[in-house]
Amino acid sequence: MKRKDFITSAVSVFAASALPAIPEITEANSPGNPAAIVPGYLKKGDVIGITAPAGYITAEAIAPSIQLMESWGYKIKVGDTIGKRDFTFAGTDEERLTDFQKMLDDPKIKAIMCARGGYGSIRIIDKINWSHFKVKPKWIIGFSDITVLHSHINRNFGIATLHSKMCNSFPDDWSKAEPIQVETIESIHQALSGKKMNYEATPGPDNRLGSGSGILVGGNLKTLETLACSASDLVTDGKILFVEDTGEYMYSIDRMFWSLKRTGKLSRLKGLIVGGFKISVEEGAEDFGKTLAEIVLEKIKKYKYPVCFDFPVGHQKNNFALKCGKKHKLEVKTGSVSLKEI
Repeated sequence: MKRKDFITSAVSVFAASALPAIPEITEANSPGNPAAIVPGYLKKGDVIGITAPAGYITAEAIAPSIQLMESWGYKIKVGDTIGKRDFTFAGTDEERLTDFQKMLDDPKIKAIMCARGGYGSIRIIDKINWSHFKVKPKWIIGFSDITVLHSHINRNFGIATLHSKMCNSFPDDWSKAEPIQVETIESIHQALSGKKMNYEATPGPDNRLGSGSGILVGGNLKTLETLACSASDLVTDGKILFVEDTGEYMYSIDRMFWSLKRTGKLSRLKGLIVGGFKISVEEGAEDFGKTLAEIVLEKIKKYKYPVCFDFPVGHQKNNFALKCGKKHKLEVKTGSVSLKEI
């Protein structure tokens, strides 16, 4: 059945539901399209808004990030959700939606830093009004649960976003921070300032050699899986995909990569980047019998694009800022691995 006919049929069957329609692939997110809509880069005096669309966080916890970003020359506007709590959330769904919407519509705010991840963005994504954002895009910053926003924006608008650490990852005392903390957080400043990003990773025995260029997309693997067949589902054709995760069992990771394969998200990539994976071990459970690399390579053995493992992105200290939606080149060689914004 043709995709158009299938969607028409599905709408007829499920017309009574309130689910949003899945958008067609547009020029902005078409396979291999090198163009991307890039929000304006920041200069001194510009305003960064801080909001919490998911888990709760205190004003004290974001203070170090405010201090550092102000030292970069930016002004900070703290959202109403900071300090609010509704069980695990930073306020009710309506409060988090309202706060995010205000920052999205405020013309003075040039970037929105999500204070932390956790869980909650998917509860408000379908109620966000993107009309102002589409006309005057701004940088949306964060990772983990914020993958919902990255994926939705890329799928629907083709606008670049910044996958990076958030306020809860800034060290309390910058002078005592580990070098890797300094480097990764400084990468946020560099990305927002308009520097073309260029990263190197340690070569590994499981990497698959080659090179490929395409728009960079991805994020938290579990979150990407939950977005399948929704209005936020990621289009990966002709793109470089990066994934990371934490706290998942090995069998769950295997299932998620099967999901990527069966939904076609691995078949037409220009490159695959596997970031940090913190794997949980169930007490008393039998050994799954495969390593992470074996799980991944099993799913992509008939494809020819380059693959990099242990890239510095994910729930770890070496989590560098990546510009989702921008074109990059991935080169995987025997003695080197690089990802360059082009």
